[in-house]
Amino acid sequence: MRSALGLMLASVVAAIVIAGVWFWTSSPRADAAPPQTTAASQADPLPVAARQAARDDVDTTAALSKRADATQAAAPAAAPAPAQVQAPVAAAPKCANPDGLGISRTVVVDTTGGPGFGFLQYKQYDFLTDHEVVLTFDDGPWPTTPTVLKALADECTKAVFFPIGLHTTYHPDILRQVAAAGHTIGAHTWSHAHLAGKKITEQQAKDEIEKGFSAVKLALGANPAPFFRFPALAHTPATTAYLGTRNIAMFSVDVDSNDFKSKSSDEVINNVMTKLDKEHKGIILMHDLQKHTAQALPTLLRKLKAGGYKVVWMKAKTQIETLPEYDAMMAKTEKPVASGRPIGNVVQTVAE
Repeated sequence: MRSALGLMLASVVAAIVIAGVWFWTSSPRADAAPPQTTAASQADPLPVAARQAARDDVDTTAALSKRADATQAAAPAAAPAPAQVQAPVAAAPKCANPDGLGISRTVVVDTTGGPGFGFLQYKQYDFLTDHEVVLTFDDGPWPTTPTVLKALADECTKAVFFPIGLHTTYHPDILRQVAAAGHTIGAHTWSHAHLAGKKITEQQAKDEIEKGFSAVKLALGANPAPFFRFPALAHTPATTAYLGTRNIAMFSVDVDSNDFKSKSSDEVINNVMTKLDKEHKGIILMHDLQKHTAQALPTLLRKLKAGGYKVVWMKAKTQIETLPEYDAMMAKTEKPVASGRPIGNVVQTVAE
């Protein structure tokens, strides 16, 4: 009897223990994370601990920012990181002459179709107002060109240069000085040929034009402006039409200095100022290879300033795309070899 009763009590105790274990393991715990559906997991990918850490980071960053703001007034601001640029760009030098002639305005020319400028020949675009002038120089580069560049720099003004292709092979370094000074550079044929001559063919005229531009490009290492002036201002319907197909602007003149005929710098100055007194504005034609022009320019620029004249600088909207066949032709052109003998050993005066 006692054994049976003990067996029954043991069975009851075992049942109670088993029930307690089952209840404890199958019931959800208060501190366990709730299950997430797939949608909930995608909407909130961070687990609770990670979200709390992120929140702590935000709070910490905000606190640091507040502390930084509090100390910024006392400490100098840190220099910002330099902006990245594709290529270094040299800053334009400031004018050292506060009373310089300067530039009154800059005009950008769209050369599509080959527009013409200068009322002696091309009465198309009257864009200059009273007492406005454009400074232009032909026939360089030459050893006199740096003197011209200095005079322009001293007055903080700019011009348009029309170099001869052949001359660029003699003095490419001087042409690069013109570019470095920031002036506009076009072309003036390869050899200063008279393109309206009876013996020159249309193909020869085309060659003169294209070789001139390619020679300038070779000297500069970059394409020049699509600006062109005919030697002796001599054009033909065929050559003007060709320039139109190449989108090259043609330049004539309003005021001719006649410096190639002048016997002194004073004569150059008088020629320009006398004609300006009559025209009151215009494109001025000069030659940077003329000694008298180089000598006259400092005084001439001061007289323009005193007379109330203002310089308009002409730039091209786009640079010319030279033709590859002419670029190749110019690359093969042999440059003249300078003699190593001093001129005094070659040419001597024996009688006067």
